[in-house]
Amino acid sequence: MAAVTFQSVSKTFATPHGPFQALSGVSFEIAEGEFFGLLGPNGAGKTTLISILAGLSRASGGRVSVMGHDVQNDFAAARRMLGVVPQELVYDPFFSVRETLRLQSGYFGVKNNDRWIDELLAHLGLTDKADANMRQLSGGMKRRVLVAQALVHKPPVIVLDEPTAGVDVELRQTLWQFVSQLNRQGHAVLLTTHYLEEAEALCTRLAMLKHGHVVALADTSELLAQASTNVLRFKTDDALPADMARLARVTGRVAQMPARNAEEIEQRLAALRAAGVRVEDVEIRKADLEDVFIHVMETAQDSAAGVTA
Repeated sequence: MAAVTFQSVSKTFATPHGPFQALSGVSFEIAEGEFFGLLGPNGAGKTTLISILAGLSRASGGRVSVMGHDVQNDFAAARRMLGVVPQELVYDPFFSVRETLRLQSGYFGVKNNDRWIDELLAHLGLTDKADANMRQLSGGMKRRVLVAQALVHKPPVIVLDEPTAGVDVELRQTLWQFVSQLNRQGHAVLLTTHYLEEAEALCTRLAMLKHGHVVALADTSELLAQASTNVLRFKTDDALPADMARLARVTGRVAQMPARNAEEIEQRLAALRAAGVRVEDVEIRKADLEDVFIHVMETAQDSAAGVTA
């Protein structure tokens, strides 16, 4: 039995400008104990899909189930199987951290679980904040409490929607150590993140969404293997020639561009020298998930343009 199943899921919103198709025929499964990544640019439909999974939004078409329970027809059972960490910092300002976790436990009919709550607090670095009011916590600490809330009823499926957005390095490391431990114990994990290095390191399989469509679905290793190219990376203060600028990904002084082999690397460097571009800290690396992601998104855009034309 799959931990999560999406079958031809569609979602249309009514807007002042007419209907907006947020999801269109999304289908994939997440196996029990799998660490699965859901990637896509802003507006791709990731959060809409998770809202449908969590029962916060109703699909316009298709079917979603969690551990065999339909999220619409068997909502209570499906929701007990899920632990969801949302993007937004949503909390009750009138309770302490421990009271918040006890209250969350009660929503799922879980009692006398203080030992598990203490374990969650310890794993997430919240032990010294257990009796602090939620209003007194920093944004990063509130994020840790959201994670603890999602795990307090020991769900077999954990959904992390941008869990490390805007948080410090310490929390990211602590969170991934704990979640990886839970995954090894058999919990399925669904992760959305814009930190692609996290997805590459953690997820065994990935789906990529664009404009509500699945444009890639494969093992992480398979996607990386498809990117047989190398990447030429260097720093410069000069503007790149127009033909090279179209190929490059530039972040501040750092420019990166694909290069299939040693000959092409030398050609690119020679072209830069001929154009008077001064480069430093030159290095060659293998393509990573960010390179694959950009390629998949560009290919999907080109395909859509071809269909439109």
